[in-house]
Amino acid sequence: MVGPTRTVKIKLDVPTERSDDLHRTKDQFLYCANTAAEWAWKHPDDYCVTSKRKANAALYDQLRDETELTANLVQKGIGRAIEATKSGVARLKKGEKTSQPHFDAWSVLYDKRSATFHRDHVSISTVTGRVECDYVLPDAPEGTPIGEYLLNEDYEFRMATLQYDRPTEFFYLHAWMRRTETDKQSTTTSDTKHRTVLGVDLNVNGSLAVTSTGAFIKNADAMNHRRREFEKIRGSMQQTGSRSAHLSMQSIKDREHRWAQGELHRTSNQILDEARDHDCTHIAFEDLTDIRKRMAGAKRFHAWAFRRLFEYVEYKAERFGIVVKQVRPAYTSQRCSKCGFTHKSNRRSKHQFVCQKCEYELNADYNASKNIARRLLGRLHSGQTSPGGGARCQCALQSGTLNLNGNSNASSITEAEGESTDKPTTEDVGN
Repeated sequence: MVGPTRTVKIKLDVPTERSDDLHRTKDQFLYCANTAAEWAWKHPDDYCVTSKRKANAALYDQLRDETELTANLVQKGIGRAIEATKSGVARLKKGEKTSQPHFDAWSVLYDKRSATFHRDHVSISTVTGRVECDYVLPDAPEGTPIGEYLLNEDYEFRMATLQYDRPTEFFYLHAWMRRTETDKQSTTTSDTKHRTVLGVDLNVNGSLAVTSTGAFIKNADAMNHRRREFEKIRGSMQQTGSRSAHLSMQSIKDREHRWAQGELHRTSNQILDEARDHDCTHIAFEDLTDIRKRMAGAKRFHAWAFRRLFEYVEYKAERFGIVVKQVRPAYTSQRCSKCGFTHKSNRRSKHQFVCQKCEYELNADYNASKNIARRLLGRLHSGQTSPGGGARCQCALQSGTLNLNGNSNASSITEAEGESTDKPTTEDVGN
């Protein structure tokens, strides 16, 4: 059975005399992609070509003659354009505005035909032949993606994107690696033992993540403030317009990216701690598709952050045999997690939920997290095929669990979800 794909960022030691070869390869690769995009997008209001076979038949010979790229890199450039065109067509069908794809970011796509991947170096195709680059590995790779995936023989190379960091003038290989066999423990845990689900609600203000166990993790407001500070600095540098200012902007952007990744890694670790502390077999998130449309205030930063947080939790949970899933988001913020009554008036404010039927009152994000958990719980329960109903399915709460029938193993739901959880203090939020 094939396992999930992981991405590892690898710094390359490129021979100085071959750097120009990589830059020329990138220029010609992007030329292929942009030429193919212009051809595929020639009838945006009528018909766009989304077939790689048709695109290759029409453009391959021309681009092979016009560039010094190998056959595989020409095909990869065409393929990149067609995938972007498909995405554009999908947006047009939804009535969204979009335009012809254009590629200017420094990147070249490699697979096993255009690159030979090793554990300590790589041989990649360029316009002037192959170039071998050693990896720059950390002294202590244990516990890092380098140690867990690149140096782990259980993972194999699939593809990679070559990128260039202008401020540092270093080349990086973003390698996609895949485990050849899934962890048997994961199958055993999810199929034959009890199933306990941790629900996670993500937010653009207040707490970044709220779990069905009553954990209020990180402060989204503080993250938004820090991000705005980064934007102000970049804006002031942009007005200067000098090359030095441009390089400083790139440095600030990289620093912001590292900061955001660090925050998301810490958040993912706290979510996993909650899951492990409560013996959870599953973690449930809302489906993140079109989240910028669904969630008020969810700009590009939040969409990126939420997707990356989900990915971090997903790949970290794998080692503990915990399954991470997404569920449909409809009405999770309007449904009462105690009686099931659903109405938009239940949501009094951003952070207050009061059921108009049973008068159950609690933090709105905490209520949503329990509904998210129960939605996955229902899916798991309906998927059981054994005559006896299968393994026990339950939601993880702050103190105890709750099954689909509403039965709690605590003395009452109120006791299981104490006052400090329903109405978190300032200290609770963001810790």
